This record gives sequence, C-alpha cells and structure tokens, in this order.
Amino acid sequence: MHYLVIIEKTATGYSTYSPNLDGCVATGSTKPEVEQTMRAAIKFYLEGLRHEGYSVPSPTSYSTYIDVPV
Repeated sequence: MHYLVIIEKTATGYSTYSPNLDGCVATGSTKPEVEQTMRAAIKFYLEGLRHEGYSVPSPTSYSTYIDVPV
C-alpha cells in the first residue's frame, strides 16, 4: 500500500507523520534517513494493528499544491 507521509524540516533534522496512521511518526537527521525510519515505523505500526486484531486502514489522504497569487 502507498501511504502519504508529510515530512517537515525541524531545527535538528526532519520529522514525518502519516495522516492515515494516527500516531505513527518518525524522525531523522536527513531526508533519506527519515524516509527509511518512517518506512520501518509504518511496517511496525501495521504489524501491531494486525497482532491486536484491528483492521489495517486504507490510504485515503492525498496531497496537491495550490497556486495563490502573492
């Protein structure tokens, strides 16, 4: 499955979360590191849901850019 993740620059590196996976977050020093860490976090999150008998949420979020005159 493809889950949208939002990656934000922080004072010390990067942080990321997925709007479809409540509470699933990760951090990293670089963009590649935060992406790798988030991939592992999502895998762990989904395994935990399955283990506890919960259904895996379908990806429903998407992103786009909106042009606004400044």
